[in-house]
Amino acid sequence: MLVWLNGPFGGGKTQTAHALQRRLPGSVVCDPEHVGFGLHRMTPPALRGDFQDLPAWRQGVYEVLRDVAVRHPGDVLVPMTLVEPGYVEEVIGRLRRDGHAVTHVALLAEPATVRRRLRERAYGRLGARLVRGGGVPRRETFAEASLERCLQQLRRPGFAEQVWTDDLTLDEVVEAVAALAGLTLVPQQGGRLRERLQQTSVTLRHVRWR
Repeated sequence: MLVWLNGPFGGGKTQTAHALQRRLPGSVVCDPEHVGFGLHRMTPPALRGDFQDLPAWRQGVYEVLRDVAVRHPGDVLVPMTLVEPGYVEEVIGRLRRDGHAVTHVALLAEPATVRRRLRERAYGRLGARLVRGGGVPRRETFAEASLERCLQQLRRPGFAEQVWTDDLTLDEVVEAVAALAGLTLVPQQGGRLRERLQQTSVTLRHVRWR
């Protein structure tokens, strides 16, 4: 099973993928961003744009996922925002035409919820409160600038299975995704402290130093 976790930037895709992995023995997380960052590193800064617009990115993601789906015995979890219909067809549609079982899930939330999560990711919870109160200047990020376009596409009927995450805990999101994909989860190991430490570890591993 391939599980593509879509959603706006800051929508919780990466945390959900790693939380799913912890409860799906033998599963693996394949992050298409790594293909994009590799392509950017090979390209002069003046020529860089949205790596999803590069045919090499779409072809590379398709080929890697196809290969992993064939050779890896467990489930494959793919956290990636992908909202351009043609690109979705070029990657997800192509994998399905190859005969792979792909569950495409959109993790959705109201714009205010996503913006709050983006602030917390950037500044931490205390810093986010200061930002809301005007204590810290904040530039509009690419994630926020693209939020409305992402949500408009992801809300379209038939685009993907939808999970609204505003009022759900991470465990509840994981269980909702697993139910849509027909996956059987093992029980969560450890308590709340261990869960928070695991989430923090995922966040730190995905900090992008520029």
